[in-house]
Amino acid sequence: MEARVLKTLEFDKIRSEVTGHCTSALGRARIGELVPSSDIERVRSLLEETDEALAIYRIRGNVPMGGLFDIRMYAKRAQAGGTLGAGELMETASTIRASRILRQFLEVIGEEGEIDIPLFLEKKEEMPILTALEHEINACIDENGKVLDSASTALRSIRQQLRTQEGRVREKLEQYTRNNSKMLSDSIVTIRNDRYVIPVKQEYRTHFGGIVHDQSSSGQTLFIEPDAVVHANNEIRQLKAREKEEIERILRELSGHVQEHAHELFVMVRILGDMDAVLAKAKYGMTQKATVPKVNDEGYIRLVRGRHPLLPREEAVPNTIEFGRDTTAIVITGPNTGGKTVTLKTVGLCTLMTQAGIPIPALDGSEMAVFKDVFADIGDEQSIEQSLSTFSSHMVNIVDILNKFDSESLVLFDELGSGTDPQEGAALAIAILDEVHGRGARVMATTHYPELKAYGYNRPGVVNASVEFDVETLSPTYRLLIGVPGRSNAFEISSRLGLPDRIIRHAETFTGEDRNEVETMITSLEASRVQAEKDAEETARVLEESETLREQLETRLSEYESKKETLEQKAREKAKKIVEDARREAESVISELRALRLNAGASVKEHELIDAKKRLEGAVPEEALAKKPKQKAKPAKREFRSGDEVKVLSYGQKGSLVEKMSDGEWMVQLGILKMKIDESDLEYVKPEKEKDTVNVNAVRGRSGSGVKLELDLRGERYEDAIQRTEKYIDDALLANYPRVSIIHGKGTGALREGIQKFLRRHPRVKSFRFGEAGEGGYGVTVVELK
Repeated sequence: MEARVLKTLEFDKIRSEVTGHCTSALGRARIGELVPSSDIERVRSLLEETDEALAIYRIRGNVPMGGLFDIRMYAKRAQAGGTLGAGELMETASTIRASRILRQFLEVIGEEGEIDIPLFLEKKEEMPILTALEHEINACIDENGKVLDSASTALRSIRQQLRTQEGRVREKLEQYTRNNSKMLSDSIVTIRNDRYVIPVKQEYRTHFGGIVHDQSSSGQTLFIEPDAVVHANNEIRQLKAREKEEIERILRELSGHVQEHAHELFVMVRILGDMDAVLAKAKYGMTQKATVPKVNDEGYIRLVRGRHPLLPREEAVPNTIEFGRDTTAIVITGPNTGGKTVTLKTVGLCTLMTQAGIPIPALDGSEMAVFKDVFADIGDEQSIEQSLSTFSSHMVNIVDILNKFDSESLVLFDELGSGTDPQEGAALAIAILDEVHGRGARVMATTHYPELKAYGYNRPGVVNASVEFDVETLSPTYRLLIGVPGRSNAFEISSRLGLPDRIIRHAETFTGEDRNEVETMITSLEASRVQAEKDAEETARVLEESETLREQLETRLSEYESKKETLEQKAREKAKKIVEDARREAESVISELRALRLNAGASVKEHELIDAKKRLEGAVPEEALAKKPKQKAKPAKREFRSGDEVKVLSYGQKGSLVEKMSDGEWMVQLGILKMKIDESDLEYVKPEKEKDTVNVNAVRGRSGSGVKLELDLRGERYEDAIQRTEKYIDDALLANYPRVSIIHGKGTGALREGIQKFLRRHPRVKSFRFGEAGEGGYGVTVVELK
């Protein structure tokens, strides 16, 4: 792809916008080198990588890519036997750490199988594992690039001696400052030439003796190293020299380890840079609400509501453009400032972005062709230095294009034939279009010559188009109209701006009859198009309403027929099934309660379990009884509330209301069972004596409390989730629940870790575990209570 074409279509600006989403210099360097590929398999691979990155961001929200550095120069210097600085080694360890975190992140995604990312997983497998080198560097150098005392035994010993010696020198000099403050300019200990000194007034110079290392700008203060500390300062200098030698030895040793893994570091940096670049493309696509198109090598383009990538998203007018199969050339005519050039650049730039693996600003269902070359002659490239006029400059580019293009090229001409005599320019434009179209290339051209308005009507594979102009507002709408040539609208605009009608009529006499006929034809086409669009919209609306109505009628008829034939039988079967399911559930609960009584000393008595089971068995409806008309509930004297005691008429059993469900149903506690019962099947029962009420409430607090066996925290904030969990555990303990489930979802894992940390500290939590495959997996924590 020619660099001039990339510049003309402003591909460099797209690269700049994508670069802004990179997290490291590695990714920025990759995007800076990015150019469109003409190999369709390579393009497919680039787009699949971008699509995988978009999927990761949609599901995970973010990718850990922090701490990356371009360490290639460090690795090269280590390869050559050079010694790396502490900061350079720290950046090397940070980059290795970043690769390790990213590898673990991708491994988790691969294990969960929620997202299909084969290309990213393949890159992950290619990434070298250098954890040992990371730990070696981190054991010697901290995150600020300082060599740690623990880097070696010798360094620790030297620094301990150094701190001790410096403490003695400072203590000695502080005695000087306390005892001789009148002789000092300031009672402080300072450093000059890496030696501890005190600021002495000029007149007391001889009082202290020693060495003068510096003086103030006025000469009134001398920085003197007293004789008493000269020897101690010399020892400090010797210790610092030994410290420096030891640090250099440590750095040489670590640099040797980097040298051993230099090749692996190059591979790691390359892969990390590639991943950062792909993720930057995805982030750019998300900010632009762009999509990854399908690609083909047939020259077929279908942009669905595509817009120019460099225009503000809220201002750009989207257009659907399709050509490349039956139609291989589009000629866009119409007045200036109508959006013809923008349309041309939209197609060209979206093609380059696709072939570079960057999402395009269009809707799903778009398809782009992969061209061997893209050529463009757009804009006024008048050259004063080469003494070229606008026409000459355009013609130089066109000649170059005609020498290079072939049937696998996309050619874009802006204002073809402009800058010269209109009649000759139009003739040249037609000849050039015939040449390019005749050799099989895909071509889009803009022009304002009226002679080209009929170009598409007598040539197969060519279609005319125009950009819509609103004569009422005297402004373009920027909508592309395929199949309709453009009009100049000069007479209409002049009339609306106040030009007298007599002048306009006089002007019309100078236009040829053919031109008037063409303008009349275009006007008729535009009117027909507008009416066709309105008719199509109305037809689509009526069709949609009719289809909806038909579906509703068919559904209701089917429901009616089905209910009429099977309602009674289904009701009996449903009643029997409900009770049978409840009995099976009760038996399961009874088994658990017996186990609890045996293993944990539960207070449930055997005769209570047997009575509950007998009541359930007696509740199974018989076929004969089911045929009797259903007993109607007596009108309720008060509105049902949670906690009310009621009688279930169909079962003849008493229970208590737990909570109201949808569609007029209540969750009712019948003994040790909970069942959903229709409100019409319930009768309010007045409470008994206060003493009995207390006893009932005590029992209900144990087995009919209304506390659910699971708590759903998905979507909760962390602090609110912890508070809800604490209250829920208390309620479950009051209800004597041995086991509950807390649903926190998978997500990032932060909420899960917080909940489990709370459970680990709770005194009444016996143990907890993740849910089994049928219980919710890692999205659920099952809690055993004491």
